Amino acid sequence: MTTPEDRQRMLWDRTAARYDRMVAPLEGRFMTPSRRWIGERAVGSLLEVAIGTGLNLPHYSADVAVTGLDTSVAMLDQARARAGRLGRTVRFVEGDVMRLPFDDETFDTVVATFAMCEVPDDDVALAEMVRVTRPNGRILLADHVVSTNPVLKALQFAVEAVSKRTNGEYWTRRPLPKLERMRGVQLVDSGRSHAGVIEHLFARKL
Repeated sequence: MTTPEDRQRMLWDRTAARYDRMVAPLEGRFMTPSRRWIGERAVGSLLEVAIGTGLNLPHYSADVAVTGLDTSVAMLDQARARAGRLGRTVRFVEGDVMRLPFDDETFDTVVATFAMCEVPDDDVALAEMVRVTRPNGRILLADHVVSTNPVLKALQFAVEAVSKRTNGEYWTRRPLPKLERMRGVQLVDSGRSHAGVIEHLFARKL
């Protein structure tokens, strides 16, 4: 039986080769600023979950040791090719953010950008990310979240009613308050833009 996770992985496998072209109209204005903000705060050994085609890689400093995880082998192939073009050494791992294949307290920094909107259970995914972060480590997230504009918010709920069934994408999630409620996690910094639709955050594991 094909699970929702299987269907989503197959979708990413099919779109991997053209993904960068698909998101190019959105990248510069909506996504790249958050990628840059996160890259400036990434330190030490870093896990990026749902690395996709590796669009964050240019924004990490040379002294950051990157491990990139994704459920899609085709996406990992695209990220591997980008790392090669950048002359960057990256460890790539096929795996699921819902069940991270790493020991507790493995990484200094854990990153997810525009990914929590598509995981089956973001509470489980966030807990897993916190689990593998070392004490005093950093959790850096960026995503599209529920808007602060009432009209856009209503539109997001309407779109989500369809998209969560067709391709597993949620438009009204917001990781920040969930991390704030987690024991042992402290919010350090955050910001929103574009009517609150884009949000980035920096949390620390105590």
